[in-house]
Amino acid sequence: MIVVMAPNAKSEHTDSVINRLKKEGFEVHLSQGVSRTIIGIIGDKTRLTGLALEAMSSVEKVVPILRPFKLAGRDFKPEDSTVEVTPDVKFGGKKIHVIAGPCAVEGENQLMEIAKEVKASGATLLRGGAFKPRTSPYSFQGMEEEGLKILAAARQETGLPIVTEVMDVRNIPLVARYADLLQVGARNMQNFFLLKELGRIQKPILLKRGASATIEEWILAAEYIMSEGNHNVILCERGIRTFETYTRNTLDLSAVPAAKNLSHLPVVVDPSHGTGKWSLVAPMARAAIAAGADGLMIETHCRPEEALSDGQQSLTPENFSETMKQMQDLASVMGREL
Repeated sequence: MIVVMAPNAKSEHTDSVINRLKKEGFEVHLSQGVSRTIIGIIGDKTRLTGLALEAMSSVEKVVPILRPFKLAGRDFKPEDSTVEVTPDVKFGGKKIHVIAGPCAVEGENQLMEIAKEVKASGATLLRGGAFKPRTSPYSFQGMEEEGLKILAAARQETGLPIVTEVMDVRNIPLVARYADLLQVGARNMQNFFLLKELGRIQKPILLKRGASATIEEWILAAEYIMSEGNHNVILCERGIRTFETYTRNTLDLSAVPAAKNLSHLPVVVDPSHGTGKWSLVAPMARAAIAAGADGLMIETHCRPEEALSDGQQSLTPENFSETMKQMQDLASVMGREL
């Protein structure tokens, strides 16, 4: 349920409603927009009977939320959310942010080289996997904490905030110590214990859509994080599994406006994993901007042919620079900036 307060309701009236709900044992979440205040109510709705909330001062109406997600949905928060990674990097506004870098951290020289290249081309965040979930147990699994230290050094050198994946509840404190934005990979989208623990920290989370997840399941995964108190969640569409075999996945760009219709959270698109082919990354990145994405995640490597992970879908610095120029032109047409 949500309580919609009247326009320009006084703060003491809002506080009275909140205090009454808390007294009755409900969990309360406050959403304050430009002209409206909405109070989200979580708990046994049968206990609302007899409270007569609509009789309280400045209460306009009490509305049931029919969708399974509450905090992540637009019923609770009609206005778009902005998620701050650093004071200069905020997802969800006019600015479209680009996360770039290699799939995996392979060494200090490799990461420093590509970090400087993507920074020069206009990327605003640096990605790199320190822990790598791979289909085969014999594939390169990442440099772990040493990789995190290299990422931190690259941030110190370039000023780019870093994005890296956390795979295990046990590794959250370690990864959070180094990363500015913690990524939940597609394989872990429904690792509910991991999601709950990430909800108990105040670091922003980049939540990738599972390969076989519906849009509703994806948003419900965000709800797991938010229900524990961390509302700093960014959704990431990275392609889903279909019958098509030419591309690595099927990049579902319809998920961008669909997710934005259902949820107030920012949406990022990963055309690298979504296609699996470097030649398809630039056109799909442009299409993602046209669809309304708030950011892109693009794998970039100075020598893709030597990459230990996902070289076939990685752009060279030259291709990345050209892709950035194309996206900048399109963003300006869309009334946004890159």
